[in-house]
Amino acid sequence: MSKTKEIRELSDEQLSLTLTESQRELFNLRFQSAAEKKSAPSEMRKLRRNIARINTIQRERALAATK
Repeated sequence: MSKTKEIRELSDEQLSLTLTESQRELFNLRFQSAAEKKSAPSEMRKLRRNIARINTIQRERALAATK
């Protein structure tokens, strides 16, 4: 199943929670990167893209609610 499909199935509260967790994890990876303890550089890309997907879906829902 596609990542986007899974995200679309989440409720608004779950989306907000997932977004917060992803942002926190990205911050931790950036902190580790600055401290030269970087484990997986591809993980940062995955998190950024996941955050973008969540933001896009939240925006779509907000626009649909205003119509």
